[in-house]
Amino acid sequence: MCRNVQLNSVAHLVHPRQADARMLMYQHQKASERFDVIDLDPYGSPAPFLDAAVQAVSEGGLLCVTCTDMAVLAGNSGETCYSKYGAMALKSRACHEMALRIVLHSLDLRANCYQRFVVPLLSVSADFYVRVFVRVFTGQAKVKASASKQALVFQCVGCGTFHLQRLGKASGASGGRVKFSAACGPPVAPECEHCGQRHQLGGPLWAEPLHDLDFVGRVLEAVSANPGRFHTSERIRGVLSVITEELPDVPLYYTLDQLSSTIRCSTPSLLQLRSALLHAGFRVSLSHACKNAVKTDAPSSALWDIMRCWEKECPVKRERLSETSPAFRILSVEPRLQANFTIRDDANPSSRQRGLKRFQANPEANWGPRPRARPGGKAAGEAMERRRLHQNKRKEPAEDPVQRAARLKTFPCKRFKEGTCQRGDQCCYAHSSPAPEDHPETPYQNPPGPGVAAGPGVD
Repeated sequence: MCRNVQLNSVAHLVHPRQADARMLMYQHQKASERFDVIDLDPYGSPAPFLDAAVQAVSEGGLLCVTCTDMAVLAGNSGETCYSKYGAMALKSRACHEMALRIVLHSLDLRANCYQRFVVPLLSVSADFYVRVFVRVFTGQAKVKASASKQALVFQCVGCGTFHLQRLGKASGASGGRVKFSAACGPPVAPECEHCGQRHQLGGPLWAEPLHDLDFVGRVLEAVSANPGRFHTSERIRGVLSVITEELPDVPLYYTLDQLSSTIRCSTPSLLQLRSALLHAGFRVSLSHACKNAVKTDAPSSALWDIMRCWEKECPVKRERLSETSPAFRILSVEPRLQANFTIRDDANPSSRQRGLKRFQANPEANWGPRPRARPGGKAAGEAMERRRLHQNKRKEPAEDPVQRAARLKTFPCKRFKEGTCQRGDQCCYAHSSPAPEDHPETPYQNPPGPGVAAGPGVD
């Protein structure tokens, strides 16, 4: 790295350091020694570096954080997610956006310990990782509002309906002041109002907007003005365009396949469902985190009413549904909202009409994070070989066909004993009775009667 600095004549700008990143950031906590930009991109979770990073970035400085431990953030291990980020992740169709909001919550929580707070500029879920860009500021009055920016998530295990519960409440007071208090809840009953199943509790997570749309717009203009500067400029334009179309004040989303699979019906097209929501007077948008996402401010009751109306056009065989299933309970209620599925012009988003590259497919098979680099450069090959050797390692080896046939011949055929076996010699079981054991016969002797001696002689 030092040689590269000299070759590029940037020694006055770049100072390479080989040290513990946490200790280096802790040594630059003074306001005059802080960094303007800190970019955290470790293997796996950046959690060990967050505490030092929020202290070492300058006032209004840029903090960039990348998380590749998506299995943890997506709900596969909620207890591990809590130990690293201070929040419980749920298995949800909106897991990628939930991961972004958990990371932002963790950043803001750690910054609050030092009277600092974060302002998100851009939060992106791409490929196998999430990446957030935030600015860090100092201010005790702003820190007090952090509790009202976080929320818990109540998610039904049956139909997937979710509700958010803010941790704090901010309300206006006399003199233009803001009064902060604890929020009231919960927003749901013990059982789901739609399907009667229980709720899971997740979070806390960031419940405010994920992006600064003015900043995103300026980045989009800069990329569009110079498309040859980046090899992935088309993808950047597509993703940022979808982000500008997202509803900023609507956390999380549903998906088309989730809604239709819950009530066991055919899936409506994206334009049909978006048109029905727009006809009903609600807002709706996509999400850059999922191509089938439905992000809307419509209440869950209105959303399920629209799906009930769709089911009437494509009826489901009710006799095949269990009476305790979410589908049966949802469809047993008549819709109070009459949905209109006529396609509207504004239902088709602008990014889709322009044919932008919004959701990129994996460039190759087994696309994903690679193992940590090791000396010798054989990490990838060794990992593939290790994965191959571990396939079905707990499965019992297949039995040799000859040995299996010999083993089955030791068992008598039950149908042969009943006289119904017609396979003859082709039967895999034995058609002959087992040979009796060869042992000498002993003559039966009556036991001696009472009063008779059992010895060889009689007196």
